[in-house]
Amino acid sequence: MRPLEGITVVTLEHAIAAPFATRQLADLGARVIKVERPGVGDFARGYDERVRGLASHFVWTNRSKESLTLDVKHPEAQKILKRLITEQADVVVQNLAPGAAARLGLSYAALSEVKPGIIVCDISGYGSDGPYRDKKAYDLLIQSESGFLSVTGTEAEPSKAGPSIADISAGMYAYSNILAALLQRQKTGHGQHLDISMLESLVEWTTYPLYYAFEGATPPRRTGASHATIYPYGPFPAGDGKVVMLGLQNEREWAGFCDKVLLQPGLAQEERFSSNSKRSAARDELRALIVAAFADLTAEQVIARLDDAQIANAHVNTMHDVWVHPQLKARQRWREVSTPAGQVPALLPPGSWEEGEPRMDAVPALGEHTEAILLDLGYSHDQIGDLHAAGAI
Repeated sequence: MRPLEGITVVTLEHAIAAPFATRQLADLGARVIKVERPGVGDFARGYDERVRGLASHFVWTNRSKESLTLDVKHPEAQKILKRLITEQADVVVQNLAPGAAARLGLSYAALSEVKPGIIVCDISGYGSDGPYRDKKAYDLLIQSESGFLSVTGTEAEPSKAGPSIADISAGMYAYSNILAALLQRQKTGHGQHLDISMLESLVEWTTYPLYYAFEGATPPRRTGASHATIYPYGPFPAGDGKVVMLGLQNEREWAGFCDKVLLQPGLAQEERFSSNSKRSAARDELRALIVAAFADLTAEQVIARLDDAQIANAHVNTMHDVWVHPQLKARQRWREVSTPAGQVPALLPPGSWEEGEPRMDAVPALGEHTEAILLDLGYSHDQIGDLHAAGAI
């Protein structure tokens, strides 16, 4: 039995933050009913067509869910939604435009009057109050507002994170807070309101550079793929044109790097490189020495030396490399999931499961489960036909 079997989540979600949170609840066995707009659905369905005609973001964040189409502005659809929540839901999740869920009567204050055990998780860009409450917030905007862009990129230009890191951070905090609320409800019998802010989530993830700039100190430099404050820590070219990522953390590793990798043990004794802060200050000079030492070596020869010296290292992999990564293959981390376009590979959620695997069911077609959900609520086939004709579903 999976941990959340018997828990029902009703979610009014789009894009990434809420769908990522609720997909992880589905991984744990929760029943997740995704409410979508008739005819269009979650707008992330239209981001691209890279997965056999389906959108990459949508396939990633929406497996194991049921798709229910409702025009939530239609009075009959609102009745269906309220019945679904009051009769079946343990958790309601939403990341609609600011204030939209409350106008639909889906605030925690309204729902808890009818159902005291309900857990309502609101995900927004800036939170439920404050001067930024009503501002629209997309991932890149939050990367900018949080200061993340100021410490990411090169000296010449800031750079966004490749994945939707603001959405992902908010989704992770929504997920963990919902789990905590379910545990708390077991003790108290009461639900609660969870107010998840993308800004606060990403600022939390950016707190090391925030503290580094404490009380007006100089913030970390933007240093591309290199570490801003530890050196050598980043990508270095080998003689065959490939790039090796390596990182040192302490003076013992620095001495071993000089001796076994650079074959220049005397460097470890030089004052100009005698601490991390000094090496970081002299990174241009030190980089030139490292690049020269690697110039006659292939990337694999560099990695062999690094492994021998017990210096952390990694290949600079492409997305195509990751699909065939030998470690993921050896640990049997890939599974197949169904989609409206056929079977596709999917990575098992991180973690280990001794008593069965996480749930990895199909990615739903738009409205695929509408009729079944309504029949379960007691609607007849004729009534469902009338709702279709009225545009409510």
